[in-house]
Amino acid sequence: MATTLAHLAELVGGKLSGDGTLLISGAATLETAEAGEISLADHVDRARELDASQAAAAIVAAGVAVGAKPAIEVDDVHAAFAQIVEHFRPRRARTRIGISPQASVSPSAQIADDVDIHSGAFVGHDVVVGAGSTIHSGVRLLPGCVIGEHTTIFPNVVLYEDTRIGNRVIIHAGAVLGAYGFGYKQRDGRHELSAQLGYVRVDDDVEIGAGATIDRGTYGPTVIGAGTKIDNQVMIAHNCRLGRHNLICSQVGIAGSTTTGDYVVMAGQVGVRDHVHIGDGAVLCSKSGISNDVPAGVEMLGAPATPIRQQKLQFAAIAKLPEMRREFRRLQAEMAELQARLDQSHANEKAA
Repeated sequence: MATTLAHLAELVGGKLSGDGTLLISGAATLETAEAGEISLADHVDRARELDASQAAAAIVAAGVAVGAKPAIEVDDVHAAFAQIVEHFRPRRARTRIGISPQASVSPSAQIADDVDIHSGAFVGHDVVVGAGSTIHSGVRLLPGCVIGEHTTIFPNVVLYEDTRIGNRVIIHAGAVLGAYGFGYKQRDGRHELSAQLGYVRVDDDVEIGAGATIDRGTYGPTVIGAGTKIDNQVMIAHNCRLGRHNLICSQVGIAGSTTTGDYVVMAGQVGVRDHVHIGDGAVLCSKSGISNDVPAGVEMLGAPATPIRQQKLQFAAIAKLPEMRREFRRLQAEMAELQARLDQSHANEKAA
């Protein structure tokens, strides 16, 4: 349902400029906005694109001018825009279903009264599911798993035995937690699986992306610290211990027994070798290869990774290699010519 721009400004606590009676029918990005919709411009370059878009108005950052189109100025563009998007597209309310008759729930499982378990889910022996949690279709909770309160586990997630999940955790579709770690010993020419007697522990307020995999510890837990957010298709090996509020982007691979401090950021496709420590607040840029410990607060880039300033100097030097090669060949030619002249001079002296 359409609403006035003035109402949206009041909703987000922003400063309105332009026609407050303008009717807004929806919210979209500048690239996809249609007539009557509001968009966002979080910096000057995006504000310039606003005029070319079909958007009727925009949410803008403080001090960003948007020309003739009406705007709502706010301190946090993305938070305000998210409020407006949710105004037009409210989140689907949780529908209480209780325990579906088509779910397989062990008699020994302890299920709180207000838990929803959808059809096709499997809940094994001695599993505990806390109040307000939702277990979607196709989820497999193997024996001994413990799920905290107000946790959501989306379809086809598999939690191996004894996995422990905290409160307010979100695990997206297809993630696998607690599989055996990739640890083998060679005996008599064969690879034999090492002990896999640990488990996975996920602390409160963690989000784990679709298709992510986290292996169980060898003897103790693989730990994901509170507030950490893990993107899709991330691999975390056995015995890793991630700190609090880490951000782990898609396709990161973290080898066994790696530890991290708090507020570490790993961008897409970072690879971390085993038994290293990443300090508090470190940032590992996209595709970095980490083979040694990283001190707290350092930004790393490249493979093998080095501090970003050093790596940028290397990139600049590499960019100059073609020019240096041409200069080297020119100098080679000059040296050859000088050598030829010198040889000729010596020959003339001998002839004289």
